[in-house]
This record gives sequence, structure tokens and C-alpha cells, in this order.
Amino acid sequence: MTSTETQTLRIGHSPDPDDAFMWYPLANFVGPDGQRYTPKIDTRGYEFVHVLEDIQSLNVRSEKAELEITAISIHQFPYVAKDYALTSCGSSMGDGYGPMIVHKRKAMKPADLKGARLAIPGERTTAWLSTQLWLAEHGLSKDDVRFENVMFDQIIEKVTDGTYDAGLIIHEGQITYQNQGLDVLVDLGKWWTDSRGLPLPLGGNCIRRDLGEAMPEVCRVLLDSIEYALEHREEAVNFALNWARDMGSELADRFVGMYVNQWTLDYGDRGRAAVNQLLKEGVAAGIVPALPGGSVVDFVDPA
Repeated sequence: MTSTETQTLRIGHSPDPDDAFMWYPLANFVGPDGQRYTPKIDTRGYEFVHVLEDIQSLNVRSEKAELEITAISIHQFPYVAKDYALTSCGSSMGDGYGPMIVHKRKAMKPADLKGARLAIPGERTTAWLSTQLWLAEHGLSKDDVRFENVMFDQIIEKVTDGTYDAGLIIHEGQITYQNQGLDVLVDLGKWWTDSRGLPLPLGGNCIRRDLGEAMPEVCRVLLDSIEYALEHREEAVNFALNWARDMGSELADRFVGMYVNQWTLDYGDRGRAAVNQLLKEGVAAGIVPALPGGSVVDFVDPA
């Protein structure tokens, strides 16, 4: 691309603090706070248009390959691998922590989920894939649970008011659920790390394959954005507060630190192994299809 050319790239991500933090340096719009934001890094001639939707909606959109860059659940990746490749940066990994099943009953056990009403944030979320693997280890399947899709930011409320017996929570709910007096049945990230010795790969970012030779260059811009945010943490957290429901700056910073860290800069060998292990188990359990053209995920590295 020459210096006089500009290419617009749509980047889909969730309206939550960690994604906002990562892509703050690419922001080129008026934020909810009324402030005009402009890019903080060299975008190499690309103009990034932010598309903010919940992860389930982004998973659905990915099947139509609508967006050039999008956040995606690792659970969803096998369904769209023909159109997208995972970038080596931008991942959300649960290293000893992750999505949780919460409830307000006392001393709930895995067996109590049989016939229970369970709110989930989407059937293609990694939270739901890992739940199904966990259920299987307790002699249950998804057919034993009355699960329903609920917007991720409404699950805690629906469990608290008794609409559901339990809820599968993601995003900031993982550190705010206690405010509603809920208890944890299982932390799926801890379960996965304890049992597999690997972090739980929750979400990644992927880039459309038809960008061809530009893919590594775009990946470099994405990595530069994450690096800038980490190096200007207070500034980026302040921006992320625009999407920090029920969180002040201290709690938002803690949440960001859980999911924007060394794993987000690069999966590394262990992170790549985690992605492949999760999908291998998903295929073996008949939950996800095999990857097209092989069993190993390919990653795009920055130029």
C-alpha cells in the first residue's frame, strides 16, 4: 500500500473493557463520553472502523465473513477457518481462571444441573464448549440441562431474580457476581488449567484470508495497538471505562489485566497448544467440526 492509499478495515469486538483497552489506540470516533478519539499509532494507511457487538453476534457474523477483522470464540473458529485465520496476537486466555457457572442455591453440585434452567451467553462461545466438556466429565450432556441463550450482561440479573437456576458468566461478570450474592459452581478456566496443564483459550482475533499478503502487515498494526495500550495503561483504562459496567477504574484495571497480558501479545507455544487441545477435544466429543485441511490451527504472525 502506498502512502497516499487508505483502506478501510472493519474490526469487530465486544463492548467490554478488555477489548476496548486493546483497540483504544485504533479508535477514530466520538466515544460514549463525548470525547473525540483519534489513532495513537501508525496504522500503516489503514482506517479501522470499530463494530461493537456481543461475542455471540460476532460469531454469527463470522459465518458470513462480513468483517475483515473480528473477535471470535475459539469454539467458533472451526466453523469459519476456511475464511479466517487467527492472528498470533489479541487472544483472551484464562490461565487458572475463566468463565464460571454461578447460582444462588447453597451447596449446588454438578449433578444438580440435571433438569436445571441454565442461562448461557451463546452456543458457540468457548464458555459453552468448555461447559460441555466439563459436563461430560460428570456424566452429563447439554441435553440434561435446560439451557437458553441470554445476553451476557443480563445473565447475573436473571439468575439473581430466579428466572434461571444457574448462569454461565463471561466478561466482567467474573469479578462482579459476588455483588449479587451468587456462588460459584465451577470456574471453568481453573478446571481446565488444573486438569490439562494449559490455559483455557477463550477468544481470539481473526483476519479474513482474502486480505492475502496484507495479513501480516495488518497483524503488525494490531500488535502495535496492544503494545501501546499496555505501555499507556492508565490512558487506555480510562478509555475502557466507557464500557465498564458496574466497575470503577481499579476494578476495570484488574479485569483488563486478566485478559490483556503476555498471552494477548502472542499465544506462544503453550497458548497454541491450548487452542489445538481444546479443539481436538471438541472434535472428539462431537461438539465442533474438524478443521478444514488438517488438524492444526494456523496463525498469522505480524510483519
